[in-house]
This record gives sequence, C-alpha cells and structure tokens, in this order.
Amino acid sequence: MTVLDATQTRAGPGKFALGHDEEKSQQAAALASIAAAARACRICEGALPLGPRPVFRVSTTARLLIVGQAPGTKVHETGIPWNDPSGDRLRRWLQMDRDTFYDEARIAIVPMGLCYPGRLPNGGDAPPRPECAPLWRERLSNAMPDIRLTLLVGIYALTHTLGRGAMTDHVRGFRDGLPRYFPLPHPSWRTTAWERRNPWFEAQVLPALRASVTAALR
Repeated sequence: MTVLDATQTRAGPGKFALGHDEEKSQQAAALASIAAAARACRICEGALPLGPRPVFRVSTTARLLIVGQAPGTKVHETGIPWNDPSGDRLRRWLQMDRDTFYDEARIAIVPMGLCYPGRLPNGGDAPPRPECAPLWRERLSNAMPDIRLTLLVGIYALTHTLGRGAMTDHVRGFRDGLPRYFPLPHPSWRTTAWERRNPWFEAQVLPALRASVTAALR
C-alpha cells in the first residue's frame, strides 16, 4: 500500500495531484517567466517615441486586476502604473489609498499596451500599440489564478473584452459583467464633463464599484 504525503491527493490511477505549496510554486514560476518575457519585449521598439519600457504589476495571489489603456509619460518615467493625475482620480473612485492600490500581492495592473505609445497630432495619447494585447494581455491574466474581479478602464479595455459599443452604454450596463468584470470610463480630466452629464455614474456606479472591489479583495 502506498502512503500519501499529507500534501498530496490521489489524482487518478498511478497519479498524484500536486501539493498546494508545490502548485503555487509552479504557478509563480510560470508567471515570472511570462512577466520576464513581457519586460524584455521589443516588438514595437521602432514605433515607440521614448523606447520600450513595459509597465505592469502581476502576482499569482492578486484578486483584483486593473486593465487600463497604456502608460503616459509620467508612468513611463517612473515605471509605476497609474502614477499620474488619472491614477489619483481612479483611486478616488475606488476610495483606495496608494498603499493598498500598489499592494501587488492583492492587486494586479496590466494595461492594454504595456509601453508608452506616444501622442496624437491633437495632443491626446495615442492608442495602445495593437501588437501588445494579443501578445501579453491574456497570457499574463491567465497566469493569475486568483483573480476574482477585473476592472476594464477606458474604451480600449472595454472593446477588447466586451466587444464594440459606446463607452457610456458599457458603463451604464455594469451589472451585466458582474461578478467577473466591471466597466469604467478612463479617469482622465476629459471625463469630468462626461460625469457632469451622467450623474448616475456617481450615484449608482461608484457605490457598486467600491462594493465589488471590497468583496473581491476579502
């Protein structure tokens, strides 16, 4: 008779399931390998005005995933995601302090484009590079097994995950994606006028957002 170690369970004839610690170790190693490859990515190098600097945060224990657009210049300079006025506003929406927001063990941050894509002729940020999300978004997300809720922030994240549609319609229908997804506008200064025109966002969406994030992080 074979005696099972306390960390093993029978997985089938002649097979054993991995113990919890070993499984977690393998998951962490797999994610680290994908993250290292993403940080070394140079696919878009020739199109990036400031050169490649992938900015993201991942862990196998994270329960909340924030998917935004792409780094701006300040984020590119510091290497810290959402380290700008848009990040300040997002944290106000969440009612979350910086220490909690940047607790990588609980919160992962993976934008649609990992590197700063440059500016448009009208002065706005360029869209995320189209090569990036197909290469890295799902690979990084799928390697984080404990994610309970994903915040889709801005039209690029919304369209990629939920399909085409107006940003306002996606956000207004936030209940449709729960408990897996929560759609949000991008928290740039340009959203100020949109919020004034849509008071239901503060009255209905933000309380539900905070409750959903609290539940996911428990």
